[in-house]
Amino acid sequence: MCLGIVPHAGPLYADELVRFESAPVKLSPFRIRKAKEQAETLPQPQGTPLLGYVSRPRGDGPFPAVVLLHGCEGMRSSVKDLWPKRLVSWGYVVLVVDSFTTRNIMDACQRSLPDRVFDAYGALDYLSKASFVDIRRVALMGFSTGGTVTLDGTKIQGNEQLMDRKFKAAVAYYPRCAATQGEATVPTLILTGDRDNWSPADQCRKRLASLGDDGAPIELDIYQGTYHNFDAPEFRAGRRVLGHIEKYNPNAAAKSIGSVRTFLRKYL
Repeated sequence: MCLGIVPHAGPLYADELVRFESAPVKLSPFRIRKAKEQAETLPQPQGTPLLGYVSRPRGDGPFPAVVLLHGCEGMRSSVKDLWPKRLVSWGYVVLVVDSFTTRNIMDACQRSLPDRVFDAYGALDYLSKASFVDIRRVALMGFSTGGTVTLDGTKIQGNEQLMDRKFKAAVAYYPRCAATQGEATVPTLILTGDRDNWSPADQCRKRLASLGDDGAPIELDIYQGTYHNFDAPEFRAGRRVLGHIEKYNPNAAAKSIGSVRTFLRKYL
């Protein structure tokens, strides 16, 4: 069941708590065929209940939109508050997906995660029901493991092919790239640091080196002397987590923000 968004009457940047479901995992054609052969009644695919936060510019729209995915530490302030404010000021509706609360997950940096690609597409389906969103112009944007999900959710031969609605563009901050990830289905911007040993930039370079000329463009911005979470002011003092350094870099952050704004303006 998908619940409606509370009518927007508050100030610019005010976020609204919303409830929706992840996209249901569709049964494979083989599973459906076998069920028919055996006269088996298949269960109706169900999504996972999720929470999210919607922020929007003043006015009726329809506006382009961005779906935001947090990292393994959950809903940190720069993802839940700072980036939505920034994006709304540029004219975008923002839906921040909380993948953890309804699953009773506090931190997933040392455990396996659910397939959050389905969370992203559940959010896209939810936005399609909002009159103030131009569903033809929605980008997916993720941070750390959320960035990895962003790449997985917009690659050829991934779960994206099972979805009815598609994203228009993708932005991934310090994701874990894979050389075998293949072509992208949409224009993609990857932003990472050369000192990030949690999400090594070399893997992203290898992916780009293996691409052909027919896929969607992928831009890779690598910032020198920069670690994981470099865009997040809450890591200004820096910290070490599981052997990895996370540290804010104001110069790299400013450059990356400019790149994101230019990228979204071009493709949305």
